[in-house]
This record gives sequence, C-alpha cells and structure tokens, in this order.
Amino acid sequence: MALTLRSSLVPLTLALVLPFAFGCEEEKKEATPEKAAASAAPVATPTPTPTPAPPPEPPKPSADCPEGSTGVGNFEAPCKGSGSQRMMEVKYTGKTEAQGPKFQVINKSKSSILYGSVAVYFYDKKGKQLEVTSGGKARPMQLCSGNIFAGAVKPDEKIFVFFSCVKKDHVPEGTAAIEAEIKMVGFTDDEGKKSNLYWSNMDLVPDERPKGGLKAKKK
Repeated sequence: MALTLRSSLVPLTLALVLPFAFGCEEEKKEATPEKAAASAAPVATPTPTPTPAPPPEPPKPSADCPEGSTGVGNFEAPCKGSGSQRMMEVKYTGKTEAQGPKFQVINKSKSSILYGSVAVYFYDKKGKQLEVTSGGKARPMQLCSGNIFAGAVKPDEKIFVFFSCVKKDHVPEGTAAIEAEIKMVGFTDDEGKKSNLYWSNMDLVPDERPKGGLKAKKK
C-alpha cells in the first residue's frame, strides 16, 4: 500500500515542478535579446570641434620704400609711386643703329638699380601715338623687363643702352619721335648682385600716352 502511494506522488511532483522549470527558461530566453541589444548599442562620443587656425598676418609695408611711395616692397607688391615720380630718366638719343634705338638712362634714385621694366612709345610728326606690331599683334607700346641695363646702375650714373626687346624692326613706319618710361625698378642688395626692393609707378605708362608724358614737378 505504501508503494502505491509513493508511485502516485511522483507524477504529481513532476507536474508541479515542470511548469516552474519551463517558465524560468522562457524568462531567460526573453531577457537574453534585450541584454544583447543593450550591450550592442555603442556609446556616442562627441567629436571635438577643431580650433580654426588664426589668419596669417598681412605683410607690413617696407620702411625702405623711396620717399613718396609705400608698399611691401617685393616683386609682387612693390613700393607704389604716383604721378610724375620717377626713379630713372630715359631719353632717346636720336640714333637708331643695327641693334635698335639707342637710349640714355640716368639713375635719379639714392640706390643702385639692377632690375628694370621699360615701356617705349613711338610718335609721328604730328605727335600722334603709333601702334607697335610685335608677334603679329598691335600694341600701344613696346615692353621690356629684366636686368636690362647690363649690370647695376649707381645713383646719378648715366649709361647708354640698347634695350634687347626694342629692335630696329619694332620701330613703326612714320616714326618721328621715340620716348620711354621706366615703370618699375629693382634696387640691389648690399652686394649689388640681386634686387631686394622693388618700386613701380603705373601712372607713367598708360596705354594712351601723349607725347612728352607726365611732366616732373618743379621743386
């Protein structure tokens, strides 16, 4: 009789235990995806905003610019003159040889000049400006730039020169007068081998320039 009672209790015990076991297993299965999702979510780290670099300071005007002009003083931003201010005076000698027109150049500045940019104009008997044909194109003037003086020109020094870009063939037919302006110069360094300060005056070289150009102011 005792054996019968015990055997009947076994199924009942299993019936009571199994629901709890399956219930716990279901809870575990339901909780696992939530934990996985929570652990997979990355923590957003804010990206630091880069500090912008300060803008570069603009170049300062050179204290070495000739009187009456101002600027940085390099090739890209030369000291700027205006009006009739000139660093060099150029005159046509009246002679045109095989090399071309011959010019007299005087350095009117206080420093030696190595680099130069010259504009040469041509006029007929009535003073009308003539066009120059160069490279198949008509231009109001003939330009030449570089170390065009065959060496440095000292203050107050006078030289005679043929500009390499102004050939005899460049002189227009009907030319009665030739005039020129040095529109930009480069002053030499202490050794006189290269330019370290530049000056320019674009007022001297308009496309339409009357004969005689801008007259120098009387002191």
